[in-house]
Amino acid sequence: MKRGTHFPLWVTALATALLLGIAGILWFGPHPPLAAAQEQGVSLTIYNQDLALVRDLRTETLKAGANTLRLTDVAAQVDPSSVILRSLTDPAGTRVLEQNYIYDLASTDALLAKYQGQEIRVVTQDSTVYTGTLISAAGDLLLQAGDGTVTMLRRDGIREITFPKLPEGLVTRPTLECLLEASKAGQHTLELTYLTAGMNWTADYQLLWASDEKTLDLNGWVTLNNNSGAGFQNAQVKLVAGTIHRVSAPAPVGAVPVAKAAPAPEVAERQLFEYHLYEIQRPITLPNNTSKQIEFIRAAGVKTEKRYSFEFTTLRYRGWGAIFDAGYGAEPAQANARVVLEFANSKDAGLGIPLPAGRVRIYKADVDGTQQLIGEDTIGHTPKDETLRLYVGDAFDLIGERQQTDFQQVSKDVVEESFSITLRNHKDEAVTVDVLEHLYRSQDWEIIKESAKHEKVSADTVKWTLEIPKDGEVTLTYTVRYRQ
Repeated sequence: MKRGTHFPLWVTALATALLLGIAGILWFGPHPPLAAAQEQGVSLTIYNQDLALVRDLRTETLKAGANTLRLTDVAAQVDPSSVILRSLTDPAGTRVLEQNYIYDLASTDALLAKYQGQEIRVVTQDSTVYTGTLISAAGDLLLQAGDGTVTMLRRDGIREITFPKLPEGLVTRPTLECLLEASKAGQHTLELTYLTAGMNWTADYQLLWASDEKTLDLNGWVTLNNNSGAGFQNAQVKLVAGTIHRVSAPAPVGAVPVAKAAPAPEVAERQLFEYHLYEIQRPITLPNNTSKQIEFIRAAGVKTEKRYSFEFTTLRYRGWGAIFDAGYGAEPAQANARVVLEFANSKDAGLGIPLPAGRVRIYKADVDGTQQLIGEDTIGHTPKDETLRLYVGDAFDLIGERQQTDFQQVSKDVVEESFSITLRNHKDEAVTVDVLEHLYRSQDWEIIKESAKHEKVSADTVKWTLEIPKDGEVTLTYTVRYRQ
């Protein structure tokens, strides 16, 4: 037997099956008409919860009475229970009697599974031909010859598998098969609507902080990720920012990976129920397995403020009764000041639009004009007229130390605790810093002595605002009384 070019097993098996297919579909038996996707248009509403609502308009010729349609190019991760198909031409006279989602896609394993118990032909790498009944394809192949002998064939030694015909039920693309009853014959515009997993969007922001640190320029981009198993051509895209309640997340039928692209049209924002919706103002092509970035906001000269803050412990009162252990939270601590970029999302500050949750990258120009990354943070969904505070990083030249200086058990139900906090500034200019302290022993507390006046921030947090001279230091002391 003549030896041919060696191809991997899955290539040979699938190619053989495709050559036997009809119109690109691995289907045995009579074929209902195939509906081409996006003949008239498609729109996508994408949520930032791995979810999208697809609305696809298609034109089909229907006869009066029962019609069987197979609609291809639906997302592989469609939730079949969400599918709605209706005729816009004759809504009252057309109804769906039955619909089936077929996702048994052709593959080497799928073909072998369909042919278990049937005869196939196998050619190995050394050109030996085996013909017999496939007993098992779990791992290596087991073939039984006519005389009853069983041969085991290792998959990595197989060059070619020939199947007599295509088994019924395999398709090359996910397919929605519908049985419709129409009272009116002729062309119908059909609206196909469904929910699919595998689509998501995120927001990313780039901030360029001015050299005087008084203003910033902001660019916001949305990244659309399509791993749904279907591509969408010239789609009208809307993005919903907010968290919708879902009863349960359907198990995806399949999943796939990601690539990249980047145009920049304008995006219009408006309210939708209790959420915010961002509509891209031109059609977008979103192939399967891609990630696409689109600019949706640009603002210049947004007013900002830089703040420094010290926070020496993350301990918080948990509400499980007072904690009177003298060593609890008393370990000496050292920390650099956190640098916080603060600005108002208001028209007066130069913004004033709802900002979807996302990652923020902060840049600042070096002396030679090149932009350098100085920090990253994330924001939640932020309505207009709210204040954003971004943690940029830690200040190299601002150091603080915190030490417990006294602990007294005043009575069975009362303790007093004292701390000394020393802050050092190695800059060549004076700075103003915030010192945040969490009062973590009891919800019943009172500061009875302090070297500077505090501000109550929350039920268990206080703040002191202090100025540290250039190349100098300040010391903050306070005593807090806790009760059971």
